[in-house]
Amino acid sequence: MKLFQQMLVAGASLSLIAPIAAQASDVVNVEEMNSYARSTKKSSRLDSNTFINEVSEDVANLKGRVDGLEARQNEFEAGSFSDTTALDGKAVMWIGSVDGGNEIGGDETVQTGYTYTMNLNTSFTGDDNLYVRLKAGENGPQWKNKVTYHIETKDTSDAFKLDKMWYTFPIGDNITAFAGPRIENYYMYITPSIYKPGALKSFKLGGNSNFGASTDVGFGFKYETEGGFGIATNVVDKSADSSTGLFADGTSKWDTQVAYTTDRWHVSATLSDAQNWTSQAYNATSMGKQKAEDSTGYALRAYWMPEESGTAVPEISVGYDAKSLEKVTTAGDTTEATSYMVGLTWKDMFQADDRIGLAFTQPLKATEVKGGGSTGEVDPFIWEAYYAFRPNDSMEVRPAIFGGSDVLADTDDDIFGALVTTTFKF
Repeated sequence: MKLFQQMLVAGASLSLIAPIAAQASDVVNVEEMNSYARSTKKSSRLDSNTFINEVSEDVANLKGRVDGLEARQNEFEAGSFSDTTALDGKAVMWIGSVDGGNEIGGDETVQTGYTYTMNLNTSFTGDDNLYVRLKAGENGPQWKNKVTYHIETKDTSDAFKLDKMWYTFPIGDNITAFAGPRIENYYMYITPSIYKPGALKSFKLGGNSNFGASTDVGFGFKYETEGGFGIATNVVDKSADSSTGLFADGTSKWDTQVAYTTDRWHVSATLSDAQNWTSQAYNATSMGKQKAEDSTGYALRAYWMPEESGTAVPEISVGYDAKSLEKVTTAGDTTEATSYMVGLTWKDMFQADDRIGLAFTQPLKATEVKGGGSTGEVDPFIWEAYYAFRPNDSMEVRPAIFGGSDVLADTDDDIFGALVTTTFKF
């Protein structure tokens, strides 16, 4: 039993024993026993059965009450987590505004946002894991705009609900299998980027253009060798839990990644075969995020880390994406698009566990259109810079600024934003 449960049982037992002791003193009256011996009258002989009836009754009552307490303890243990379940979580809050937000479908008011997350990990064999994430959130509409989408945005209108769920298990020594009703492709990748965005989701995964993000039914495999070579392949199908059905002509994305990873650097290439997929909109212009019946994407990623942190040499993450849109029938619509991203991170510069981040990206933009000729595309550019520090082990404060030019559709789409994000982990 857990310590505090043992204390409860001990306390209850003592409270039960006290009245029994008092009752026993009443039953076993020494003075009366002596008077029996002095009496000239004939009295009944005392033997081992003289007081047994009353004492036995009290002991039975004690046993019954202890049994009841143990039953309640068992009920308590049944309602708590198992020994193989671990719980952690975080609360994130932010506040800021975007100058030029009204040019990209938003506004320039000061807006806030928050998310509250609980992560549950349960193992049944010691090698497998069932992951469940519960999440609630609410934020201003500017932080849901695809150009200025905050890295922590999750708008559930304050409802606390299931956000992710999947199961992983090993197959042999080198293969990890994934399957779940709420998963995204990139959770089944070999990590393609080490840059952690400070403000915008555009910089996630080394540039959130080709990988996209969409949660639904998915499964996959990841093969990794001790020498650093790895392959990952996975499918997320948004039609699997609908009447359309799995592998039907619905909305799905099949990614296959080939990677080589060492302690200090990584290179990888990922091929994406998508049907009716539009999640590249997190880092794309209006023409770059055009929807096609099918598309094929190519993502190249690399990162490098210096031997020591706290120096002027940063960690470097780079990414390049190309997308080919298929079955395009309308003249002037996008058929080819490209994007790139560079992220730099300096760690432990002023205090332990602090982080300076600087990144820039060209959002996915059209390079070819149906029928040929000029794309009419702008030259989009987005950047961010931030400093993250820890007042204590469980708290991080992250002020950030970001900006961009021609970020969506024309030369009027220039933005500049500032915000502060605070994270509490437990």
